[in-house]
Amino acid sequence: MLATTLHPATQGKNAASIEPPLVIAHGLYGSARNWGVIARRLADIRDVVAVDMRNHGDSPRFPTQGYPEMAADLAEVIRSVGAPVDLLGHSMGGKAAMQLALTSGALIRRLVLADIAPVAYDHDQSRHVQAMRGLDLAGVSTRAEADRRLAATVDDPALRAFFLQSLDMKAPGGPRWKLNLDVLEAEMSKITGWPGTTGRFERPALFLTGAQSRYVRPEHRATIRALFPKARFAKLPDAGHWLHAEKPREFEETVRVFLTA
Repeated sequence: MLATTLHPATQGKNAASIEPPLVIAHGLYGSARNWGVIARRLADIRDVVAVDMRNHGDSPRFPTQGYPEMAADLAEVIRSVGAPVDLLGHSMGGKAAMQLALTSGALIRRLVLADIAPVAYDHDQSRHVQAMRGLDLAGVSTRAEADRRLAATVDDPALRAFFLQSLDMKAPGGPRWKLNLDVLEAEMSKITGWPGTTGRFERPALFLTGAQSRYVRPEHRATIRALFPKARFAKLPDAGHWLHAEKPREFEETVRVFLTA
């Protein structure tokens, strides 16, 4: 089963019984760790479970990274937690969440999709694999030193900080990436693609996007509504694809309002 991080409801078991658990599925190159602050803040009246997706973080390594397999991974976690749950997925994690909703919708009460649509994209994220793989880790003893070296190939400081959260500085033998870079590169067409899954998720779904992002476009809405007839749409101003990191409080409050409506 996937590695998980549990954030118990801070108001106790009685409060947690009011709302179903929330499961959070991160995006490509991420981990449960990326969601720590938001998960803890949402864990007031519910348990929150953040997962490491396959080939990420502390989860098992597999030779594939397709959405049917990722959805099956999430289903296993949800059944262990107790269905139905509320499910939040960002980017790759959002596509896995949509795949699960369309094939095993009874496991989910409400669905939040963070800056992603059920469509194939034409961008390729393999350059980031190459940047991480090409990072010389010999003699690196601090994350600051790793950041300095990674800056040679990754200009964006925020993106470097995000990647470096997956660098295990305490690994035996020296720092190593907690990502199966070879499989992620080999399966990139599946990750940026969409398997063409049909069906309908008849329960509420929130498509929450960054106003500066181009991942969820007006031309995608017909496809979204065909698969998710109760879809709602919201945008966070001055935010891009990493909306939960750029506008964490606004993201958290929007999710909270939707889940408790």
